[in-house]
Amino acid sequence: MGTDKKVLVKGLKYMGGALPLILMGPVVIHSSFKNQGHPFFIPVLGLGIIFCVLAILLMFLGLRTIMKSLFNS
Repeated sequence: MGTDKKVLVKGLKYMGGALPLILMGPVVIHSSFKNQGHPFFIPVLGLGIIFCVLAILLMFLGLRTIMKSLFNS
């Protein structure tokens, strides 16, 4: 039983893609709440929520792919 290196690298790419979104999402949401009177409050808040949801999705896909590479024969 060995590790499938190509699938492992794919999973690590998912995790690497999620890393900037993990950092950007809360920053954008915090920024939008600091400027609630601005006319772009709702679009910026929506963008921050989308970043957070994408980060969660990419983390899930990355972990699932890494587990698949480690435990599938």
